[in-house]
Formats: sequence, structure tokens, C-alpha cells
Amino acid sequence: MTKKDSISNYADAEADEKQPLRVAVDSVSETSSIKSTKGYSTISGLQDEFAGLSDHDAEILRKQVHVPSVTASFFRLFRYADKKDKIILFFGVAASVLEGLMRPLMSVVFGAATQQFTDLPAGAMTDMINGYLFNNNSTHMAYNDTTTGYNETSYNSTFGNYTTEYGYQYDPNQFISDISLLALFLALIGLAVSILTFIKSYIFIDRAEVLAARIREQYLAATLRQNIGYFDKLGSGEITTRIASDTVLVQDAMSEKVSYVISHGTTFLAAVVVAYTQSALLSSIIIGSVIMIILVSYFGSMAITKYAERSQEGYSVGGSLAEEAISSVRNVQAFGVQDRMAQAYDKFLEISEKWSTKAGYAAGLQAGLTFMFAFSIDSLAYWQGTRLLTEGRVTVAIMMTVIMTLFQGAFAFTIISPYLSNISTGLAASTKIFATIDRESPIDSSSEEGGRLAEVKGDIELRNVRFIYPSRPNVTVLRDFSLKIPAGKTVALVGASGSGKSTIVGLIERFYNPLSGEVLLDGHNILDLNTRWLRQKVALVSQEPSLFACSIFENICYGLIGTPYENAAEVEKRELVIEACKQANAWDFIQDLPDGLETNVGERGFLMSGGQKQRIAIARAIVANPRILLLDEATSALDTKSEGIVQEALDRAAKNRTTIVIAHRLSTIKDADLIVVMRTGTILEQGTHDELLAKKGEYYGLVQAQSIEALKENPSESDESDDGEQVLDEKAGIPLTKYSTTLTKVRTSKSTSSAIFYKEVEAKKPASIMEVLAMLFKIGRADLTAMLVGLYSGGITGVAFIGIGVIYGFALQYLQEYSSPDDYERLKQALYPIAGFLFMHGGILLISSTTGGCMFSYSSSRLVRRIRTLSFRHLLRQDIAYFDADSHSVGALTASLANDAQSIEALGGATTNKLVEAMVVFVGGFIFCVIVGFKLGLVMFGTVPIILIIGGFRFKFLAEYVEQTKEGNDKSSTYACEATSAIRTVLSLTREEEIVERYRTNLQTLIKGNRMANFKSAFLDGFARGMQYFIMALGFWYGGILVARGEYTLFQFFLIFVIVVFGSENTTTVFTFAPEMGKALSAGRSIKTLLESVPEIDAWSPEGDVIPADEVNGEIEFRDVHFRYPTRPEVPVLKGLNLTVKKGQFVALVGSSGCGKSTTIGLIESFYRPQRGTVFLDGRDVSTLNVAAYRSNIALVQQEPVLYAGSIKYNVALGSPHPVSDEEIETACKQANIHNFIMSLPEAYDTLCGTKGTLLSGGQKQRIAIARALIRQPKVLLLDEATSALDSESEKIVQAALDEAAKGRTTIAVAHRLSTIQNADVIYVFENGKILESGTHQQLLANRGKYFDLVQLQALEKN
Repeated sequence: MTKKDSISNYADAEADEKQPLRVAVDSVSETSSIKSTKGYSTISGLQDEFAGLSDHDAEILRKQVHVPSVTASFFRLFRYADKKDKIILFFGVAASVLEGLMRPLMSVVFGAATQQFTDLPAGAMTDMINGYLFNNNSTHMAYNDTTTGYNETSYNSTFGNYTTEYGYQYDPNQFISDISLLALFLALIGLAVSILTFIKSYIFIDRAEVLAARIREQYLAATLRQNIGYFDKLGSGEITTRIASDTVLVQDAMSEKVSYVISHGTTFLAAVVVAYTQSALLSSIIIGSVIMIILVSYFGSMAITKYAERSQEGYSVGGSLAEEAISSVRNVQAFGVQDRMAQAYDKFLEISEKWSTKAGYAAGLQAGLTFMFAFSIDSLAYWQGTRLLTEGRVTVAIMMTVIMTLFQGAFAFTIISPYLSNISTGLAASTKIFATIDRESPIDSSSEEGGRLAEVKGDIELRNVRFIYPSRPNVTVLRDFSLKIPAGKTVALVGASGSGKSTIVGLIERFYNPLSGEVLLDGHNILDLNTRWLRQKVALVSQEPSLFACSIFENICYGLIGTPYENAAEVEKRELVIEACKQANAWDFIQDLPDGLETNVGERGFLMSGGQKQRIAIARAIVANPRILLLDEATSALDTKSEGIVQEALDRAAKNRTTIVIAHRLSTIKDADLIVVMRTGTILEQGTHDELLAKKGEYYGLVQAQSIEALKENPSESDESDDGEQVLDEKAGIPLTKYSTTLTKVRTSKSTSSAIFYKEVEAKKPASIMEVLAMLFKIGRADLTAMLVGLYSGGITGVAFIGIGVIYGFALQYLQEYSSPDDYERLKQALYPIAGFLFMHGGILLISSTTGGCMFSYSSSRLVRRIRTLSFRHLLRQDIAYFDADSHSVGALTASLANDAQSIEALGGATTNKLVEAMVVFVGGFIFCVIVGFKLGLVMFGTVPIILIIGGFRFKFLAEYVEQTKEGNDKSSTYACEATSAIRTVLSLTREEEIVERYRTNLQTLIKGNRMANFKSAFLDGFARGMQYFIMALGFWYGGILVARGEYTLFQFFLIFVIVVFGSENTTTVFTFAPEMGKALSAGRSIKTLLESVPEIDAWSPEGDVIPADEVNGEIEFRDVHFRYPTRPEVPVLKGLNLTVKKGQFVALVGSSGCGKSTTIGLIESFYRPQRGTVFLDGRDVSTLNVAAYRSNIALVQQEPVLYAGSIKYNVALGSPHPVSDEEIETACKQANIHNFIMSLPEAYDTLCGTKGTLLSGGQKQRIAIARALIRQPKVLLLDEATSALDSESEKIVQAALDEAAKGRTTIAVAHRLSTIQNADVIYVFENGKILESGTHQQLLANRGKYFDLVQLQALEKN
């Protein structure tokens, strides 16, 4: 690294720092993200990494990460449809086809009616007071050879009989009768359309939900059966985005949109058939434009699919980053990196926006070209149709039927374009989902293949094993490693972080496959055994325990999966669970909880302290009495006393079973049958504790590093009885009645819990539509020019539709006026310009529709990016109490981030364009029609509001329905996210089937709850569709009467009629997007609520005093502090805590798990406010200080280190509030004893850490986290079990570095390993939320109190 690579600003971050998930950013480039290597499509970024390996090694590693590329296919969406679904869908398709046939049928009726009108000679209406000419009720085919006038027998009528100058006789009453009959036909067509639309809409909406649920279920099942190598570079946030967001798009692509495409497609095909039966010659002349429309739709959809796929790809990786940040929000806020996280997130949104905009441009151009070719049909038809008419080859009826049917067909295609856009987006989303579903996992836990041993003894042997992680192929972790572990023995693995200890556990659990060598169980290669069966025989307790968001009882019962007790009676299970809890020293604290075993542990167990989580995990592991027990730092999070008791229980549990223990705290493994000391994938020495001490080798050095000063007393003298100690849980519930302390309301500010309560009450009042629109306008006003151009273009398109009515009116008037053969030349002169005007109209619509679609797509894509960025920023702004609420789980928030903006986007582009067009046609058309013909205009347009009312009612109903179902959708998304986040725990417990089954039940409940809403929605849709035809029927009937009375000319009638038909068609089309509008409103309300939510502890706020950095001394004081967590206000955690930390002091906090140590750290970090009492910094109440400035003086290293999916350099640099040079990064890493390890990696500081740091060992992660804290140069350093994950050697060096770093700054350390804090200036011993005793190490030993007992429990010397 060089100085010029320093992190000077965020713009350089992409290139210099390898910002989070850089590999994935590169993948979403101009080319496809899935690149092929030797026939495989690999996870982005891995395509060249196996080049330096042998073919054998490369093949094994590649199999563990390759993902098959899947091409988008519409019919693949329906792959999970069973026979019943196919039959139901057949009826849906049939209804769609029949509904599509109704439009050409309407065109035939329209042609016949036009013939009725135009056959009448011009001037009849001015010559006669009442009535219109009559054509003797003959069909339109009867005029084929008519070239001269003729006389018919006159009929008696109320209007009388009239003879024109041409000798025609007519009966106006009969004319009205004929027109009324045609109007009745239209009304009947409308009724059929209503019924058929209802059937097709309901079937497709309902089946789409059912099939999308199956896809979700299959995707989750497929994800859970993947090998761990697949997850090493795939974030759980990406999986959440796929389940929560992409499957919604896939559902859209199968829903009623498909029925509209089928019905409009049928209209198109039927129109071509009807046109050809009427006049093959005229149809053949026009068909070229029809073919162009088909080609435009095909290539347009392909382009939209391609661009939409890349857009979603870009966002899904950003979704992983968001999930990482939200799940580690305490770390984000502690280091004040909200802005940097938001900027990194925005990088992915930029990629997504770029491709989304291109997809919008493609959709806009598609719509524009479709309009142009549609009007080319009309233009050609009038040009050549006039010629054929004058030559006697067609009649007016035939000509108008051909024009109307083909125009209807072409117009159907213009309406299809937004639906095709939705379907294309869904197809794009499906490719990644089906790629995962179709991927064959090389280690498939769902497979029934492989042997099962009748009896398991527990002999484990690793023979000549060589191993490389697929995600880091340049580093060999185990080299020709051999180790025998006899059945029933306890073997401990110790050594420096990264020496391969956890890798051995991963190989025994079969998370990975070795490159060479064998892993044997009772002499059988585990590759030949059934994976699921194998994992059920092995129990694993990890360093960072994963609990699931259910009760303690359910969590422990998951350990019974695959055992005879899996389906036992609850009473029997409860006995087993209680016994396991007692063995794990968890029963005492569980009994003290209000709900006991039924207490919910919260998402990822956040309502439990670290020690409590660890004990529940141990109980889960031993409840089934497994033959093999793997303990990977299983007691690292326990306090000393708990550890001693749990260790005793584990020692007891280890009898007669094979146990492999990984431990850095050597006091826990001194009684092991064999201790194996490892370094860089090889064994240095092995033997018992005493044998290795006698050798005075590597192990002896590790023991010396953990020795505690002046340990002279005999442990047997100490009182080890429990003394009825009550372990107080920091977060879980304890009955309030056990404590007499009453809390008084603080007048100065609202309590945290009441603040949260009020916030939720305010959020329950939903924002109005206008408020949501005002908010969206405010966010998007930077693109006001683009929106105005879009509005203007949409307005022109709407006006063009009104213009078509004028052109049609003139055309039909000319056909009537010049119907005599003597006037055919004049007819040509009149209609040829009409053809020209129609072509010009097509050109105008090409420009206006393309421009409108492109501008709205551009602005909506940018709006979505802004909404996501703002939402993400505001999420990270919220105080920690916000994230403690059940409704704000990581899965729900990540899903909401993906979905809400996407729901707003669904209204952008083609949909907004249609909305503007419809409004202009409706308003402009209404005004125009009323001016041209007051009576007919009012009557016909008076019916259009009925469509508006139905559409509005459907929209309102769907908006409420979306709100109601949101909770259920969030719940299922959270459940899936939780499972994939804890994938190692899920696989080791073999929970896959149970998770998928429960997820399926959740989805089934949602589907059943949605059925009635879908029924209502489809009914309203059908009614609105039928209304178009009822309006046309009314128009023909009433218009015929007005024309017969001589009140209206043919021009007036057809102008009004065509405009109203276009208006109703457009209005109905707009409301087919009512579901999207409903989702958009719901999403808008959620976004508005979030953006207006101001946290009580606001890091954004400029308010509060700022102490100049050079004046901060770092003195901390707690004065009578009382605290309860806002989510559990009935549980007191701190009860009058008083402690003082002087400037530059090293203070240690020790005590049982759950006694308030980590809560104290949280209060110092200003994550919460105490309900009573005060926390001071340098004598200043921290609640009066500026939050961001205050936190900039503090650095935090947590018990479970949080790293992000960028490079090591990026992760360390996150600690500094200002740009840092590479030298500063190296210095911090040297202080944290991680520099040498980093330099040993092929890419050194540019090495990627993986999602949540999964590519590094626990100790490596912890040291990088310490380096990140040190680079901050804090005045106050908070260490919450900062060295718990380190091996002894590293711990000693890091501790020395921390001791060095602590000079001149205040350091507060929470520690269970007492050797790390024996040199502290003051040690505070906590119990039940208060200080029990305090003093130096020597003073507390002299007291022979609780601290003395804790020290005895950690003795390493021989007794």
C-alpha cells in the first residue's frame, strides 16, 4: 500500500477501498453478471480465481460455488402448477380468449351501424325536420352491386314517409329500431365481457398467489439445501430481497396481467381473421403495419427483460449491504458511519437506476412505435380503402369493419405494452430465483443418498486432509492434516486464530468438502454417508450462538429434530428440555422470567444477554444426548461462575460421547483427554494438560499468557454455593413484584418507553393520498423538468386521441356526403388528406408517447433511488429502541426497503403515461364533446364517471387490503430472512424441512385470507370492463335518435362517439393498475411515516452542546442510574447504579451474565437514556450533549465483532470519522496484532472479508474490530468482551496493545476472562444491576468476596 492510495474521500472508495461487495458491483456491469468458466456459471467475481489450481482442485472448489445460468421463460413461471391448477388456468385462459373475441365482434356491429348511417344521402337532415333515411333493414352485404338509387315500397310510420332527391324512400322509425337492435347487441357483448373479465381476473389473481407461494417455498427450500460455500459470498439480505421483492414481481407476471395479454392478443388475432374474411385485399395491404407491431412488442419485451434483470441484480446486492448495516445498527451508530453506509448503498442503487432507466426507455419507445404503426393501419386503410370503395370492391361497412377490427387489434397491442413491461420485469426477477432452485448443491442435506450406520460409536479420524475455502482459493488452510479422535474421548483444539480449528468442525459437520484426504466416522468416509443423518448425530455449539425468534422451549426442542423424541408428547419433551436447561446452568434464570420456558427470545435472540443465549444454545445441543458434540468456543460468552458450572455440565455430558472442543480460555479444557496445539493448518504438539505443561513448549507459553497474578489461595476453601443468587436478565422479563423499587416519572423529558409508545400511536393515523403525493413530489422535484416534459407529452398523446375523434367524424361525414358514384372523385380528394392526417397522428404519437414514457421512467427510476437512499438513511438514524420493537425486525425492514420503493416505481413510466393520457382524454374530451354536441356529450360522458367511481372504489379497497396483509407478508419475510441469516445453525440442526413447512403454513394462511379480497377486486374489474360496452350501446341508441330527429349531423355523432369510446377504454385501462396503486399508496404511507420519524436520541440533530475534542478528558460517572429496556418496561435492569471512571483509568466490569454490564456500555454509548439518574462525561449530562459529537470521542469493540463485506482496509478505515492514510491503517493493525496475518494473505489489505466477515475466523474478525476502534483515537475506549474470541497468544499481545492504547485515554472493559483485566485500576463487580464490590485485583482478592470466587474458578494450576 502507498500513500497515494489513501482514503481521501468517498469518491475514491469504489476503486481504492473495495467498498462493500465490490466483487458484486463489478459483476453488475455492462455485460452479464453470470460469467462462464469451463462450462460453469460462477458466483460473480469467482470466475478467474481457480486459475492457479490443479484441475482436480479447481473442479471441487468450483462445484461448491457454481450457479447455473437460467434464461427467462414465461412458461417456466408455471412450473409448479399441478393438474388442478392447470384445469383452473385453462378456464381462465378460455375466459380471456372469449373476452378478447368480444372486441372484434363489437367492430362488426360498429361496421354495420356505420353502414346504417352512411348509406343515407347527405342533406337529409337539413331537408327533413324529423327522421333519417332508411335502408329497408337489409344487411350491409346487400349493397355490393348497388351503383344507382332505387325505390322501395314505402312504410307507414309515425314520422311519415319521405322521398329524397335521389328517389330513396325511408322510415325513420325503422331506422331507430335497427340502431336500437345493434345497441342491444353491444349491451349483450358488454354483459358477456363483465362476466368473462370477472372469471379470468379472479382465476389469474388467485392462481398467481398460489403459484408464487410455491415458488417462494421452493426458493427457500433450495436456499436451505445449498452448501455453505454458496453463502460465503451471498448475503442473507440478497435472499430476503429475492423472497420479499422479486417473488412479488414474479407473482405480478402470472396474475391478471397475463389474462389481459391473452385477451388483447386474442383481440389482435381475431381482428386479423375478421378483417381477412371481410376483405382479403384491403387486409393484405394493411397487414405490414400489423407485423411491425408484433416485432416491436417482441424486441421491446426482450430489451425490457434484459435491462430489468440487470437492475434487480444491482439492487439485490445492495439489499445485502442494507441487511448487514441494519442487523449491526449498534455498530453503525457507535462509529457514526451512517453516511458512509448510505453512500455505499447508493452505489448499488446507481447501478439499479441506470438499468431501470434503460428498461423504461425501451418501454417508452415500444409504446411510441406501437402507436405509430397502429395509426399507419388507419392511414393505409383510408388511402387504399377509398380506392377499393370507388372501384366497387368493398362497401362502407366492409371498409369500416376492416379499419375498426385491425385498429382494435393494433390498439390492443398498445394497451398490452405496460402489461408486457410488468411481465418482462417478473421474468427478469425469476432468473435468479430459478437459478438457485435449479442449482444442484454438492453437499445436499435434502438428498436421501448416502449410507446410514446402524450404530454410531463416535470414532472420528481426519486422514491426510488438505483443505482450501472455495471463497479464498489462494490460501491453503489444512495441509496433509491427520488426527485421530477415539470414541467417547474429549479432544481440545487450541492455537492461534486462523490455524484451522473451526475448519475441522466445518469438515466434520460436512459444511465443506476436502480437496484430498478423508474424514472418517467409525471408519466410514463421511462423503459416503447421508448428510442429513450425519448432522443429526452431531451437535454443534458455535462461538456466536444463533437463536430463533420463538420461545426458549421451541429453541431447545429444535435440538430434538431427527431423534426418536422429535414427535414425542409435549410433556415428555418438556422434561427433556428442563433437564437440558439444568445441565447447561440455564434453568435458574429461565425460572425467573415471567413466562419461563415460553419467553420469546426475540429476533436472533436479542432479548437475551450473550451468556443466556450461549446457555440456551448449549441446552439445545445436549437435549438429544448426541454421540458427537462439537463445541466451538461454546463458553466464550459466559461469565466465570456460569462457565464453571456449564463446563462441569459439559464435562459430565462429554462422558461416553466424542467431544471436540475449540477453546481459547484454557481453563475450560485442562481436563481434556487430548489437547492438540495447532498453527497454520498443522499440529505442533499434542498430549494432556500436564504432559504439555511438562514439555514447556507452545502450550506452556499459552498457559503462561493466561495466568492470573498472585493466585495463591486454595480453590476448595472458597464457598462455591449459589447462595440463592438470582441472575438478572438484562433484557428478558422478570416479574416486577419481586422488586420494591418504584420508578418516578422524570419531568425533564419523556421516558424512552413512553416516547416509543407515542411514536407508534402517531404512526397509526394513515396519511391521505394528497399527503403521500405531496411527499413524493417533494422528494422528486429535482426532476421536475423531466416530469413536466412527461406530463406535456402525455397531454399531447391525450389530445391526439381527441383529434382522432375529429378525423373519424370528418371521414364518416365525407363517406355519407359523397356516397354517390358521381361524387367518388370528390370522395378521394376528401379522404386522401384524412389518410395523411392519420399518418401524421401516428408520427406525433410516436414522439409524444416515447418522450412521455422515457421521461416518466427516468424520473421514477431516480425517485426510487432517492426513496431507498432516504429510507436507508432514516432507518440508520433511528435510535436503538426503534430496532428493539418486534415489528422492526431486520427481515421486515430489509423487505420494506426493497418493496416500498418498488411499489412506487410500479406507478412510473408506462403507467403514469397512461394515467396522464386518460385524464386528458377524459377532461379534454368531455369539454370538446359538450361544445360539439351538448346532449349526446353529456349523456355519454355522464356514464364514464361510473367507471371512475368503480375504479376509485377498487383502488381504495385494495389500498386498505394491502395495509392489512402487510403484517403477514413482513412476518413471512422475516421468518425466511432469519433462517438464511443463521444458515450454519439451521443446517447443523437439520431444521430445513421444519422451516419450509412452517413457511408454507404462513403462506397458506395469507392466501386463504386474500381470497375474498381477490373476489371483490375481480368483480369490480369485470363491472368496469363491461361499462365500456354499455356506454357504446347507450351512445348508438341515443345518438341514433338524435340523428333521426335531425338534431345532430353524422360528423357530430361520430366525433363524440369515438372520443367517448377512447376515453372509457383509457379510463378502464388505468384502473387495471388499481392493485399497483393500492400498493403504492400503502408504500407511500410507510415511507412518509419513516421519513417523519424523529428519534429521541438523534445523531443527525445539530442540537446539544459540543465539547471541543482537545478538551474531552474522558471522565465517566453513573449517578443513581435506573434503566429498563423500552420493549420490556416491566423489567428493571439497572437499579440505582453508581460508578465513577477517572480520566485515563482502565476500569473493568465483571459479574454474572445479565447483571447489567453490557447495558452500562450501551448507556455510555448513548444508545438509550436512563429512566432515572444521570450519566456524565466530564461532569456534563450526556443527554445535553450533541449525540454525533459525543460519540466521536468513543470507540466500541463488541462481544460479537461486526465486519462488513468489503476489504480489510475498508473495514478498518470505517473506524475513523475522517479520511486516513494507509500508514495509519497499518499502524492500527499492528497495534491489534493483525498486520502480520493480513500481509500473509495474497491480497493483503485488499482481501475481502465476506458478508458479515464470514471469510475470517472469530479471532481475526475480533482483531480487525480492535484495529477499527484504535484508528479512531478515542478518548473513551469501550471493550465489551473484546478479547473473548482470541487465542491466548494473540490475546496476550492484543492485551499488551490495548494496555498501550489505553494510556492517556479512559478504558472500560467488560470481561469474563479475568487474566485480561487483572491490571485494571478499578474492577467493579456487578450483581442484580448494582455494584456489589469494587477495587483493584489485589484488594478484591483480599476481600475474599464474589471476585475471589470468580478467580478461583479460572485457576489453571494443578490442584
